[in-house]
Amino acid sequence: MTRHIEEAEALARLRQGDEEALDWFIRRYTAYVGSIVWAVAADRLTAQDKEELTADVFCELWRRRDRPLPGKVKAYLGTIARTRTINRLQQTAPEAPLEYDELVLAADAPEKEVLLRESTARLRRYIGQMSPPDREIFLRYYYLCQSAPAIAARLGMTPEAVRQRLTRGRERLRQQFEEDMT
Repeated sequence: MTRHIEEAEALARLRQGDEEALDWFIRRYTAYVGSIVWAVAADRLTAQDKEELTADVFCELWRRRDRPLPGKVKAYLGTIARTRTINRLQQTAPEAPLEYDELVLAADAPEKEVLLRESTARLRRYIGQMSPPDREIFLRYYYLCQSAPAIAARLGMTPEAVRQRLTRGRERLRQQFEEDMT
């Protein structure tokens, strides 16, 4: 595609199987898709895995080129990027035992690392004080990136009950952090 085209035309050509249209989307949205993959994966995947996931998003666009709606391709790609990254994290996450003591976050600078360690230690202490089902829900949702329905199925609960426990747990954590700060 040597001339300038708009997204609607590129999408129409993509749906007809035009590989140059796919190249147009790759050139336009690779940075966007990559930023989502890298943000969601953080330090839990290798750079190679993240690059592979970014490429997979465009393969998915090609395979399902009839799915995205005109004007919604960016949102469609963002959803695929986030979902595929979470799925990869779930596949690589350790299944057992579920130990929150082993979860460590990385930091860029020594000062950040000290603050992060202090906050992480407080967070671990607060999570450790939760009731066993709430603790497991919290860890599965926030550290293993499992969905509320997946957690609900594993624990014999409804997804709504899982979401309610997450909401209450977040509120309790917020209150505990505020109390520590005063």
